[in-house]
Amino acid sequence: MDLFGLIPHFGNLAYTLGAFVVALSIIVTVHEFGHYIVARWCGIHAEVFSLGFGPQLFSRRDRRGTLWQIAALPLGGYVKFLGDSDAASGPDAAALGQMDPATLRKTMHAAPLWARSATVAAGPLFNFALSILVFAGVAMVQGQAVVPLTVHELRPMPGSEQTLKSGDEILAIDGKSVPSFDRFDEFLSELPQTARLDYRVRRDGREIDVQAPYPYPPLVAGVTPQSPAIAAGLERNDVILAANGHELATFEDLRTAVHDANGAPLDLAVWRHGETFERSLTPREMDIPDGNGGFEKRYLIGVTGGLFFIPATSTLGPADALGFGAGQTVLIIRESLSGLYHMVTGAISSCNLSGPIGIAETSGEAASQGAVSFLWFIAVLSAAVGLLNLFPVPVLDGGHLVFHAWEAMTGAPPSDGALRALMTGGLAMIAALMVFALSNDLFCP
Repeated sequence: MDLFGLIPHFGNLAYTLGAFVVALSIIVTVHEFGHYIVARWCGIHAEVFSLGFGPQLFSRRDRRGTLWQIAALPLGGYVKFLGDSDAASGPDAAALGQMDPATLRKTMHAAPLWARSATVAAGPLFNFALSILVFAGVAMVQGQAVVPLTVHELRPMPGSEQTLKSGDEILAIDGKSVPSFDRFDEFLSELPQTARLDYRVRRDGREIDVQAPYPYPPLVAGVTPQSPAIAAGLERNDVILAANGHELATFEDLRTAVHDANGAPLDLAVWRHGETFERSLTPREMDIPDGNGGFEKRYLIGVTGGLFFIPATSTLGPADALGFGAGQTVLIIRESLSGLYHMVTGAISSCNLSGPIGIAETSGEAASQGAVSFLWFIAVLSAAVGLLNLFPVPVLDGGHLVFHAWEAMTGAPPSDGALRALMTGGLAMIAALMVFALSNDLFCP
């Protein structure tokens, strides 16, 4: 056995696990802090705030008497409130029976229904808030393209020298006036699919005509985690020159080549930093939202396209950025619910559900593509965690909210026997779901 040959694999594993732990820790901390801070606002005392489970690694007690700790197993967290018997918030009947009314009011079990409901709902809502803020922050940092479309920086491209320059304002392409960037995709459909086009630009106050590449060449602007492109070693800013011997002029040509392959292997000629090399990959059939609440099957290799230059941007205002963040979060929730529904009905493959291994691999691949990609992944995962916790399953926050709704309607909580049975059933459902998702990680293609 070549022990030295295993070192890179251990390094990749450590990187993947590290990225997964960081992402999960951020999401769990925000979720549990939502429970903690709203409970505090509602007069409920938290005895322990733990990031992780198991043996304690670090702890500090604050002036309110709450013990803040980091535990050895970074796979979740919990808040233990006054009167809880354990981290699962089961009641400590003996302790509760010895408390005076003022102290009892500080427990989760004797607090008013509104306070308990607000505390439970706060965890998922804080996850949604994290998603909105991260999406908004990314949008503010990246900004929006200025009008007229202006070249900020040229990406390296093969072939002839670039004729556009930084600072050029693009007024027209192939004789057609360039619209604002939000209508650019529609504008592209009017252009001929050729490798080079005529551009009218304003440079140093003068309008001149130059030739430049098609706006969206077969350039790899991004690589999707856990995709054939990742497995084949494609990287951001690669340019795919040919597929199965056929030259590609535009990114649409690449889409066509993948579609026409119909799942058969593709041999790609790839340009990177002035060198050309070969890569082979097999497109993977995936279920993609069709924009109408359903899904369509499509062969993909896992790359996204982009302009051959980086456009100049202006800062996005806080209100617009928050609107964008909220829209992205709602989109994730809607598509997640749609995906689950279509999996249950058998319309799409259950392999679309990833387990801990798949999520860990995705987190490592997202982190390897840079901070923005990793933050975007955290925002997506946070929205998914918030949604999952709102499902009406006992042991999840949504299940507790159902119990509170029952109490609001009947004037009394479910009996202890019913609660024990429901919690046991809920725990079994969650365990079965985890086993199913883990089997997807191990056996799905």
